[in-house]
Amino acid sequence: MRDDQFTDQDVRYLQLLRKQYRTIQEASAEVAHLRAVMRLPKGTEHFLSDLHGEHAAFLHILHNASGVIKRKINDLYGDILSSHERDMLSTLIYYPDEKLALLKKKGVVTPEWYRLTIYRLVEVCKVCSVKYTRKRVRNAMPREMGALIEELLLNDGTPDKEGYHKEVMQSILETGQADAMIIALSRVIQTLAIDRLHIIGDIFDRGPRADLIMDALENYHQVDVQWGNHDIAWMGAAALSEACIAQVIVTSVKYGNLETLEVGYGISMRPLTTLAMTCYGDDPCAEFLPRDNGEDLHEDEMELARMHKAAAILQFKLEGQLLERHPEYGMESRRLLHHIDFEKKTVQVEDKTYPLRSCLFPTIDPADPYALTAQEREVMDRLTLEFAHSEKLQRHVQFLYSAGGMYLRCNGNLLYHGCIPMEEDGSFAAIPVNKRARVGGRAAIDAADKMARQGYFATLGSAARRDGQDFLWYLGSGPNSPLFGKAKMATFERYFIADKAAHVEVKNPYYEYQNDEETALRILKEFGLSENGFIINGHVPVKLGQGESPIKAGGRLLVIDGGLSRAYQPVTGIAGYTLIFTSHELNLVAHQPFESTASAISAEQDIHSVQSLVKQMPRRLLIADTDEGDDLRARVDDLMALIAAYRSGVIKESRN
Repeated sequence: MRDDQFTDQDVRYLQLLRKQYRTIQEASAEVAHLRAVMRLPKGTEHFLSDLHGEHAAFLHILHNASGVIKRKINDLYGDILSSHERDMLSTLIYYPDEKLALLKKKGVVTPEWYRLTIYRLVEVCKVCSVKYTRKRVRNAMPREMGALIEELLLNDGTPDKEGYHKEVMQSILETGQADAMIIALSRVIQTLAIDRLHIIGDIFDRGPRADLIMDALENYHQVDVQWGNHDIAWMGAAALSEACIAQVIVTSVKYGNLETLEVGYGISMRPLTTLAMTCYGDDPCAEFLPRDNGEDLHEDEMELARMHKAAAILQFKLEGQLLERHPEYGMESRRLLHHIDFEKKTVQVEDKTYPLRSCLFPTIDPADPYALTAQEREVMDRLTLEFAHSEKLQRHVQFLYSAGGMYLRCNGNLLYHGCIPMEEDGSFAAIPVNKRARVGGRAAIDAADKMARQGYFATLGSAARRDGQDFLWYLGSGPNSPLFGKAKMATFERYFIADKAAHVEVKNPYYEYQNDEETALRILKEFGLSENGFIINGHVPVKLGQGESPIKAGGRLLVIDGGLSRAYQPVTGIAGYTLIFTSHELNLVAHQPFESTASAISAEQDIHSVQSLVKQMPRRLLIADTDEGDDLRARVDDLMALIAAYRSGVIKESRN
C-alpha cells in the first residue's frame, strides 16, 4: 500500500490495532499463526433441538457428544480392550465423579488401575486434540491440572523422556491427585470432542428441569441458540409480559411440572394456589387435570387442576386485552370470552356455535369479560414481581439473548426452529412486526429478532417496551409467527369444546412445501446461502413409527426434533435426532430413549444411537472453509495493512 491509499479512517483503525501488535515482527508472527490455523481441520459441530426440559437425557447426550466419544474409544481400543472395558471407560468420561465413587465402592480402584486408566484417558485426549492448536487445548484444561495434563499429552514415547514421564505419573499417584487427574482429563475430552454446540430451540417446558439445561449451556465452551416458541414464552415472561407469564404457568401446570418454576427459579405459586382454592374450590375442573410428562405428578392432582383453570382464565383475559391493542395481528377471532352465551352455555368460534363442556366461570363478568377481578389483579402483580426478581431466570434469559436469535447462518447452513412463514402459493408470508409495516422472508425474521430484543431491553414502561413484550407473545402463538407455524393455538377449544373439529390447528403452508427441494433452495438463497448448504430445522416431531423421515426436500432440509421429550415418544417411536458435522461428513444420529442417569453410571447403559450419513465431504474441510476462516482472512488482511503502514512510515512501531 502507498501512503495515499490509507484513508483517515484506515489510520485510526490501524492505530488501535497497533496497541496489540506494536512492531512489524509481532504483526508478522500473528499473520503466520493465523494462516497456519486456517490449515487445521474444521472443528466438530453438534446440533440438538427440542430439549423440552429433559435435563438428564440432554446432559447424557452432551457428555457423550451423540456417540462421538464412544466411537473414538472404539477406534482406539477396539482390538485391545473388551466391550465391557470400553463401556466402563466411556462412562468414566461421561460421569467421572460418580463413576469413580462407584468403582471405589466396588473395590475396582487400585494404583495399577489408576495408572492404566490415566494413560488410556491421555490417549483418548490426544485423539480429540489433534484438530486444535496447543493454545486451544491448553485453554480447555483446568488451571490447577493444566501443566500436568500438558506434560502427559506431550509424551511421544521417546526413550530420552521415559523416566521423566514415569516420574510424573508416580508423583500424581503418591500425592493423591489421581482422582483429580481422571476428572480433569474426562472434562477436557468432553470439551475437545465438540468444537461448537447448536441448540435449535425449545429448551423449556414439558420436562422437569429446563433450568438445569440452561446452567449447562451457560457454562459450555461455545454454544448458540435459535429461539423456539417455548423459549420465547419464557423470554416474554422474564420481560414481564403478563400474557407470557400466564402462558408459562399454564404450560407448567398442564404437564404437572412446577419444579422449574419453584425449585429452579424460586418463583412461588402460592398466590395462584390461593386464587384457585378461593374461586374454583368446588369446581371438578375435569378438563384441567395435568398431563403425564413421564414424571410423577403432584401429590394433589385436583389442586393442580384448579391452579390450571385459574391460570388459563387469566391467560384468556390477558391475551384478549393484548389482542385488542394489536388489531394488526389479525387475531380478533381468538378473543372468545365475549362470545360465550352464559345462559345457553355455548360459545361462538368464528362462524360456528358450540356447546360448552362447562360454564363455570366465577371470575368472568359477562359485561366486561376481559377485566381481571381484584384478586386476579393482585395475583398477577405478585407473580410479575416474582418473575422480575428471579435472578437465575433473568440471567438465563439474558444468556438466551446474547447467545441466541431467530436464526443462524453458520458454515453455509441455515439453522432455525420453526418455519419461514408462507402463503398457500409458496410465497413468503408477511409478519405483522409493527403497526406500520408487514414484511416477509428474511427481512421479516430480522425485524422479528429486533422486536424480541426491544421487548426485553427497551425502557420498562415505555411504549416500545410494551409493543416488544406483546410481540414476544405473538412469536409464541401468532398465526404467521416463524416460531409457532400454525393458524391458531386452540387452547380454549380443547378445554371447553367436546367437538374435536374445533381443536384442529392448521399448520402453516411451509410444512406442505417442506419436502420441495426448490422451496428449500429458495429459502437458502433468501438468506444469502449457496445451494450446497442445508436447512437444519426443529419444532415438529418426526413420526418415525409412521414412516416419516427427518431428511426432506431432496436432502436439503433436516428435521432434528425426533422426540427427546417423553411426552412425544409414544408418537415418534424414538427419543430424538441429533446431527454431527465433522470435517469429513455430516451425520444424522437417531437416539433410543434414555433410561436414567443412575443406570448409565451403574450399568454403563449408554443411549443406543444409530448414525446415518447425510453427506460425505469431497475433501476434508479446513478452518479456511468455515465462517471462522473468513474472519481469520479478514484479520490477516488487517495485519498486512498494519505491516504496510509500518513500512511506509504512516504508523510508527512502538517498543514500549
